[in-house]
Amino acid sequence: MTDTGKALGHLKSARPAAPRPDTRPAKHTVTLIPGDTVGDEIAEAVVKVVAATGVSLGWDRQIAGQKAQARHGAPLPAALIESIRKNKVALKGRIGTPIGGGSSLESPNVTLRKVLDLFASVRPAANLPGLKSRYEGIDLVVIRENTEDLYAGIEHEVVPGVVQSLKVVTLAASSRIARFAFEYAAKHGRKSVTCVHKANILKMSDGLFLDSVRTVSRDFPGIECREMIADNCLMQLVRNPWQFDVLVMGNLLGDIVSDLCAGLVGGLGAVPGINVGDEAIVFEAIHGNAPHLEGQDLANPLTLLVPAVAMLRHLGEEEAAGKIMTGVSRVLTEARVLTPDLGGASHTSEMTQAIIERMAN
Repeated sequence: MTDTGKALGHLKSARPAAPRPDTRPAKHTVTLIPGDTVGDEIAEAVVKVVAATGVSLGWDRQIAGQKAQARHGAPLPAALIESIRKNKVALKGRIGTPIGGGSSLESPNVTLRKVLDLFASVRPAANLPGLKSRYEGIDLVVIRENTEDLYAGIEHEVVPGVVQSLKVVTLAASSRIARFAFEYAAKHGRKSVTCVHKANILKMSDGLFLDSVRTVSRDFPGIECREMIADNCLMQLVRNPWQFDVLVMGNLLGDIVSDLCAGLVGGLGAVPGINVGDEAIVFEAIHGNAPHLEGQDLANPLTLLVPAVAMLRHLGEEEAAGKIMTGVSRVLTEARVLTPDLGGASHTSEMTQAIIERMAN
């Protein structure tokens, strides 16, 4: 064998050198909160997909929910709150909430919004290419006041068998969310803002909210201000959702209407939850915890990946966001490597890998 042949043979049999770790400082640092049950599995999928885009992003991983309760005695440890305040941006899986039974424990998701004053919930609802839906061409945004209303959680038992809940509506919070909605519409080229309310019945509380929207709308003459009673709005959304552009409403109505709008475009995994404050912004999965899927590698990665795409766009990483959406669209329309809730029979890890492989142009 020639010297050259010996050299080539040596190179062929040698193990490839391990890649050097990227020691460059991350361009962005984001607080990552996987959440409960399937949260860790979905968070790992998202981290892999984001890394495959090549974007320089560091994750400050924090625990919350059941794990945090067991370790720190609270579902929202102080370290988590401080991390979000420091990094200004967070990506959060769903945290479980006690349901009924007279529990005095507030939803950690609601508590987080109050502690960080994430006063605006923004829920864009638009069709994902390839995701089956009863409606096509939907492109609307639900903006929900996030800090008061019945979610103030002020309840008491008047006498046995009689419970009273107080709906708190203030001029300050109503005016703030109204201005946010109109500024959002102006920034994103939207034509109308619809105030959804029950001022026909709740004349003082929803009446105050409606009056606040009317007042703020005068500063935005180029944007149509519409008003619609909530029950009529729900019917109109089912019959003709294309008439809506931006919708603004209080906390309880916002919770209901935003989930209905998610249903218009394929479900809760198809839309991001975006909680906005003056000092921080939290992008979150809005699905349930899916405890029945924990540890089975069957959870839908889109539930946190779609909010991650919105987060990347917020950070100015439009190219990375575009790559992910290219991969998602190709998997939904061509590869059909889908988890069971999307009509497939694939695992979370398989769908994640399929998205990564199809991100390239």
